Amino acid sequence: MTTPARRHLASSPFKAEPEQTIETFSMDDSVCHDAHGVGRVVGVEPSAVTVDFRGQPIRITSPYRKLFKL
Repeated sequence: MTTPARRHLASSPFKAEPEQTIETFSMDDSVCHDAHGVGRVVGVEPSAVTVDFRGQPIRITSPYRKLFKL
């Protein structure tokens, strides 16, 4: 479960947190996952990707916190 973003007040002396950018993946991208290791993207959906990790396809949903392009 994700927590909702806090509202930044204009009178606050602190800077607003930058918006998190969600990385986009394409078919056949080589990727690395913190728990599953190295794999290749085999399916792309608007809010999820399917990655083949050594013959085992796993569907990973957005925002892809542990998935990185190589």
